Amino acid sequence: MTDLITTINLAAVYGLIGVGISLTWGGLGFLNLAHGVTFAASLYGAWWAQENISDHASVIFLGGIVVGAFAGAVVWLSVFLPLDGKKNWDMRSIIASLGLAIIGVNTFLLVFGPQRKAIEYLFGTSKFKIGGSTITADKSGAIISASVVMLLVVLALVKSRIGLGVRALTQNPEGAALVGIGRRQAAFAILTVSGILAGFAAVLLSQIFYPEPNIGYLPLLKGLIVALLGGLGSIPGAVVAALLVGATEAVTAHYLDQSWILLTQFALIAVVLLVRPRGVAGILEVTRA
Repeated sequence: MTDLITTINLAAVYGLIGVGISLTWGGLGFLNLAHGVTFAASLYGAWWAQENISDHASVIFLGGIVVGAFAGAVVWLSVFLPLDGKKNWDMRSIIASLGLAIIGVNTFLLVFGPQRKAIEYLFGTSKFKIGGSTITADKSGAIISASVVMLLVVLALVKSRIGLGVRALTQNPEGAALVGIGRRQAAFAILTVSGILAGFAAVLLSQIFYPEPNIGYLPLLKGLIVALLGGLGSIPGAVVAALLVGATEAVTAHYLDQSWILLTQFALIAVVLLVRPRGVAGILEVTRA
């Protein structure tokens, strides 16, 4: 039962990061390597809001989400706008986002210093038991809130005009342009939403990943694993992949050691992509067919 709860908890949060990366790739053909810096910036935003405004959970969440959205807009302004439509867009955008990430890390180091910051418990310190397993308020709160946010994102993609434009860009960029869907406006929406998701995930993981300059690299790696395993551009695939990644991490930590986690997760990617090069999304499409 403990492994199951840990799996759901990790999957709910990693899914938010993976969905942001998948949206950016599926809608724009842009692999955003500055997504980890967005995560780190959101942590610092949450910490700053706690220290300077209020330590209430809603204020901390708002600080992380607002800064995450702003960081997404910065990626749009500094990477997407100057390079979109240019020759070798795919490679140049990756290099530019990596450069932005390096600038971000060094900026955090100069402004905040190398020391870790601390963020208060968001959902309290209470505990309860299910089936003999102790569940903390932080885990249950993260599972519920991340699931609600994920549901809202899916509904927005299905029901809203912006969501319709994003899905059109993902499925047929040329057709989307012909019917008047602006790529730049859609890009702003996609990168801002991916920043919001990263900000929300950062605050939920603030008891594991403390604000420090280099903290964004590991969440970026986890998000890339989820996005690649799920099939870049596939939201359902990213959700299923997040469950697989969370289960792998929980079981590995329980039966082996924390140091084996990345190895087992990369092995999982290798096995799935050898069987289905398109990732979990390919498996889902075959199942539906």
